[in-house]
Amino acid sequence: MTAASLSSPHSELGHFLRTRRARLRPSDVGLTEGARRRTPGLRREEVAQLADVGVSWYTWLEQGRDIHVSEPLLERLAQALRLTPSERAHLFALAQGRPAASPLIAPAGVSEALQRVLDVHPFPALVATMRWDYLAWNTAAVRLYGDFSKLTPALRNGLWRLFTDPNRRRMIPAWEQIARASVQRFRLDAARSADRSAFDELAAALSRVSPEFTRWWGDHDVVEVGEGSKELIHSDVGLVRFEYVTLTQAEPDGRVLRVTFYSPQAGESEERTRRLFGPITR
Repeated sequence: MTAASLSSPHSELGHFLRTRRARLRPSDVGLTEGARRRTPGLRREEVAQLADVGVSWYTWLEQGRDIHVSEPLLERLAQALRLTPSERAHLFALAQGRPAASPLIAPAGVSEALQRVLDVHPFPALVATMRWDYLAWNTAAVRLYGDFSKLTPALRNGLWRLFTDPNRRRMIPAWEQIARASVQRFRLDAARSADRSAFDELAAALSRVSPEFTRWWGDHDVVEVGEGSKELIHSDVGLVRFEYVTLTQAEPDGRVLRVTFYSPQAGESEERTRRLFGPITR
C-alpha cells in the first residue's frame, strides 16, 4: 500500500476520531480546562463521558479495532465531537460501510416576533413543526433540556431525542409511558400531514435503532394531547414538575407550528424550579 492510498475503514475511523477530538477544547463542550494538557484537545475519557460510552470501548474504537457500533452510539459520538453534517455522514460511512440515514430534516426558523414571545416567557417555551422538529426555544428551555444550538439542525427533533438520547431518557421517570404516548401522537400527526414522506423517513430511522419504537409503532394506536403535566429529573436540582399547554400557529408559508409553554406546578418542587429559572410570580 502506498503512502497516498487509504488504510482500512477501521484504521481510518480511528484517525478521524482522534483528529476530531484534538480540535476541541474543553470549553467548547462545557467542561473546565483543569490541569495543563500535554496534547491539544479533549481527553478520551472526556469524549466517552460526553457520549455516554465506556472509556475502554471508545479507546478501542480510536485504535481501529473491528468492533460493532450501533447507530445510537454513532449519533452520540457525532454530538459529543460536535461533528458537522458532512462529518457525521463520514463517521457513519467509516463505521458501518454505508452512508448515514437522514432521520431528520433541517427546517426553517421562526419570525422575530414569535421568538420575542418565547424570550419574555420566564419558563421553558419551544416551537416545533408537526414532525416535532425544534425550530426555536428560549433560555429557560436551554436550562432545562440543554443547548439545542449545539446540536446540528438535523438532530433537533423531539421524537428522535426521546428514543436515542440517554440523557433525555434519564430525565423522564415515566419514560416508557411518555415514549409510548409520544409514538401514538406522532402517528396521528403523520396521518394529518399532507406529505407523509418526511414522517415515514423518521419512523423508518427510529425503527432501525429502537426496538421500543418499532413495537409501539406497530400497534397503530393514536392519542391527542394538547396540554397536561410533566415530571422531569434535572441533573442539578432533581425532580421538577410542570404544567404545559401547546398552541398551534399557521404560518404564511403553509407550515403549522406548535408553540409549547411550560409553567411550574405549585408544590414541593417549586423551590427547585426557582433555583433553575429564578423567582416565581403568579
